[in-house]
Amino acid sequence: MSDLGLSGPQRAARWVSVALRHVVQLVGVVLGIAVVNFFLLRLAPGDAAQVIAGESGGASAAYLAALRQQFGLDQPLYVQFFKYLGHLAHLDLGYSFREGMPVAELIWHRVPATLLLMGAAVLLAALVGVMLGALAAWYAGRWVDVVISALSLLCFATPLFWTGLMLVVVFSVWLDWLPVGGMQTISSGLNGWAHVVDVIHHLILPAVTLALFYVATYARLIRATIIEVRREDYVRTAIARGVRPWRLFRVHVLRNALIPFVTMLGMQIGSVIGGAVVVETVFSWPGLGRLAFDALVRRDLNVLLGILLCSSVLVVLVNWATDAVNRWLDPRIV
Repeated sequence: MSDLGLSGPQRAARWVSVALRHVVQLVGVVLGIAVVNFFLLRLAPGDAAQVIAGESGGASAAYLAALRQQFGLDQPLYVQFFKYLGHLAHLDLGYSFREGMPVAELIWHRVPATLLLMGAAVLLAALVGVMLGALAAWYAGRWVDVVISALSLLCFATPLFWTGLMLVVVFSVWLDWLPVGGMQTISSGLNGWAHVVDVIHHLILPAVTLALFYVATYARLIRATIIEVRREDYVRTAIARGVRPWRLFRVHVLRNALIPFVTMLGMQIGSVIGGAVVVETVFSWPGLGRLAFDALVRRDLNVLLGILLCSSVLVVLVNWATDAVNRWLDPRIV
């Protein structure tokens, strides 16, 4: 049942019911993800003690045992799991023995960089993808459509790391227009707007690299959806009534074509986070993706568990926002 035809109190009660259902779903999702991630990572071969011993060139059995006791790795797996759940219930993500600080604090320091990269990439991909898809649909079957479709297929088929490396070669090595990596110029001492411009300067290549794949995906989706919507009866009725072409496209065609686009946008946030791991590694971007890669190499499982948990919560929250936007675009959606 949609919200159409409901009174004010009924609509409010319905929204409260939806919010409570979402909270219950969030708790279930977080618990399920915590269980799966914990056992997958703990059952993998190797641990932090072995990595530390390897970095030091070797270690005795007594030293390894002392390290495992210090990290709590000598306890049975179920004991470690229930301790982890107990800490999680108190919003404690554990302690990173490799970084020497709490996991929550470590993640908190890296979150802004990842959110900046993801936000810029998603915004760029959405704007360019919608414009290219709408343009291809408007000129369907003509050379503009053919060129956009070919470029979309090329971007869709190119791996992220290869795209990033080629952009670095062209714009950093050959043309020397943009920095190779990092988030800001080291020891620049910039403040205010100069610092903002410097960060944007470093953001361009990583954001474009991450966005190109999704530009191709969104352009193809918008093109197909607009062509399908233009064949609907209500669009033909609007044409017969003499609705102006731009108003017809903006109000009747594009608005309805955005519904599957918004749904896909929300569903792909998880893959955007995965892509951020590759992009942040290529460009030395100091975000959660780079932190996750380093934690995986160092077997810092507490950090990995914290990042996976926070990423999962972010995906769930974005999907809630997607549902809300879809209801705004079409109130008939339950």
